Amino acid sequence: MKPESSSSTLHPRNSHRIGYDFSILVQAHTTLSQYVRANAYGDASIDFANPQAVKALNQALLKQYYGVAVWDIPKNYLCPPIPGRADYVHYLADLLAESVPDLNPDQVRLLDIGTGANLVYPLIAAHAYGWQCVGVDIDSKALRNAQQIIDANGLQQQIRLRQQPKPESIFKGMILPGEQFTLTLCNPPFHASAAEALAGTQRKWRGLGKQPPQALNFGGQSNELFCAGGEAAFLTTMISESRQFARQCVWFTTLVSKANNLPLVYRELKKVQAVKVKTVEMAQGQKQSRFVAWTFQAELSKNRI
Repeated sequence: MKPESSSSTLHPRNSHRIGYDFSILVQAHTTLSQYVRANAYGDASIDFANPQAVKALNQALLKQYYGVAVWDIPKNYLCPPIPGRADYVHYLADLLAESVPDLNPDQVRLLDIGTGANLVYPLIAAHAYGWQCVGVDIDSKALRNAQQIIDANGLQQQIRLRQQPKPESIFKGMILPGEQFTLTLCNPPFHASAAEALAGTQRKWRGLGKQPPQALNFGGQSNELFCAGGEAAFLTTMISESRQFARQCVWFTTLVSKANNLPLVYRELKKVQAVKVKTVEMAQGQKQSRFVAWTFQAELSKNRI
């Protein structure tokens, strides 16, 4: 089984391909103005090592481009980069357009594994494509915050939440008997410990020739950033469980942060007899990422969804 692969910079439909227009973003969210400064090249920017500046930028982006008027996260929770999250969603839309071309957007049901307090993937998917979304998480505080975002923006009909009571499970209990999903997505916890997560961030900043922060500028709770065994263990469990729901989901997908985990992913997918595997490479500036998608359904059509 040889995985298909594709590669590009930010997706052509990504609203952030040409960078941030801070004049527009400050109008959308005036709080952002206190963090905007000229960088070394004389261009408007923010200090991306400042968690409050990053959060204000996200609030502006979500309001300006995704119709999210009210968005906030509790202190120390993950504040993800919006452009990369949007890329994942756009490439999922391409995956559906290629594999199930007769599917209407309002038929799509997306399951977000580990939706977090930020709820970013469902917010983007609901606005950009009108998909119905279910976000799941093990963290009750994160889900309470996510529900506040849903309620504040009137998205109760498009986005629903579920709490996973068993941290060792991924799909079990979240895909209900007889329930059908079109897609799953996931940004797995990719470190094995808090120390490893911080060290990884510091390496990235040094690679950019900058002083590394002493804390994670994008925040993150333990379940968002690391788990026993790291990304490899999480992905192994996810793939194993997906087989049990082979007829209830068209495409299972997940980000794979570490390229050296790809051989493991492909081996595990071969074990569970996935009939098709696709790897999509993505890039945001110097950051390289990818997601892997797999299906157990040899013939895809909207009638099977």
